Amino acid sequence: MTAPSHPENPPARSAVRMVVVPADRGGQRLDNFLLGQLKGAPRSLVYKLVRSGQVRVNGGRAKAERKLEPGDEVRIPPVSLEETGPRAAPPAGFLARMEAAIVFEDARLLVINKPTGVASHGGSGISHGAIETMRALRPNQSLELVHRLDRDTSGLLILAKKRSALTELQALLREDAGPTKGIRKRYLTLLTGRMPDGVMTVDAPLLVGLRQGGERHVQVNEGGKPSVSHFKVLERRGGQSYCEVLIETGRTHQIRVHAQHIGHSVAGDDKYGDPAANKRLRDQAGLKRLFLHAASLEFALDAGHTPYVLNAPLSEDLAAALDALA
Repeated sequence: MTAPSHPENPPARSAVRMVVVPADRGGQRLDNFLLGQLKGAPRSLVYKLVRSGQVRVNGGRAKAERKLEPGDEVRIPPVSLEETGPRAAPPAGFLARMEAAIVFEDARLLVINKPTGVASHGGSGISHGAIETMRALRPNQSLELVHRLDRDTSGLLILAKKRSALTELQALLREDAGPTKGIRKRYLTLLTGRMPDGVMTVDAPLLVGLRQGGERHVQVNEGGKPSVSHFKVLERRGGQSYCEVLIETGRTHQIRVHAQHIGHSVAGDDKYGDPAANKRLRDQAGLKRLFLHAASLEFALDAGHTPYVLNAPLSEDLAAALDALA
């Protein structure tokens, strides 16, 4: 009988590991914990392992967004090293662009003015998100995303350099935003049509669903999570409303869906917006992207003793579109 043949160098596979969550990782999402354990693994692989039930927390299945507790036991399955092999470095031009996007840095935080079109992290079909690129720029620095921005939204994105800062900021994110607590998040946006004067508060729960192909779609639905946005007109340009938005919650696509809900969609929004209005703004003002920008963040670390006020100016293309509407 002929013995079965084996490749000379079969792909090495890690063994099953049972990892106990340490105290300083309490509150971290399961997907981010796994990315730290499976160095170099693409996020898409991590999600596949979680969805298939190969990853277990305390013996049971868990979702990628589950917040881990100190002492939780996480089963990490065998993974082929071929699947987690090194990926190509981001292009030099993109690295330079992201380096130039840094707007603030200290011993605890690195903050960028994320360009539109750049995902917060890599994933399906995306090799280099903001976090992967910043890690490539700072290979000896520990960096973790504090929060996320939609790929098409520009503006402030915070990366934590220290675990203590990440934990404190994530705790602040779980609080409602207010003058003395949480993180005060201010966005700038152009809404289609003429918004009424004053502040319009939208208190409408949001439910995230999946369309065929895995595309996320959010809608106002009583079965969704509480979501509150405050829209205020700053000025009117060309029949449109240039607004600031303060959000008390940070739900997926929150501003875009709330704007659609009140009949004044975000200009340039191909997902929830008005196609006819978007075409007019492309022709009239050269607006070719979503007009939504995370302009400022205010919070305090060290139990309220160290205040931060971060700002990011509008990009040139959005400023030019506003000028064209004057």
